[in-house]
Amino acid sequence: MSKRDELIAKYAADLKEKCGVNADMNLLTKVTIGCGPAIYNVDAATVSGTDQSELDTVKNNFLIKKLGLRDSPELDKGIAAVLDKYGQSNRNKYRAVVYYLLTKHFKKESVY
Repeated sequence: MSKRDELIAKYAADLKEKCGVNADMNLLTKVTIGCGPAIYNVDAATVSGTDQSELDTVKNNFLIKKLGLRDSPELDKGIAAVLDKYGQSNRNKYRAVVYYLLTKHFKKESVY
């Protein structure tokens, strides 16, 4: 099993245990691949739910540039909803899981 496959399995387990979501493995794989090398870097692989610059990066680089959404207060609400679902107290919020949940939240699976 490759390192990426191991990470995808870990993300799927995280979705099930922490979010109560049975992952669409095809979509999760595509989202993970879309994260690129960031998933292998300890710092870049996670999203800090309390760091505003990190949340702005998620909004600008993922929601607006990748998913093609327009900037609006709905994007911030969507990020907040996803982070709540993932669990605010959960320290390790994996970027691929957050992006997967955002993709589902905004119903943009067609981008992948």
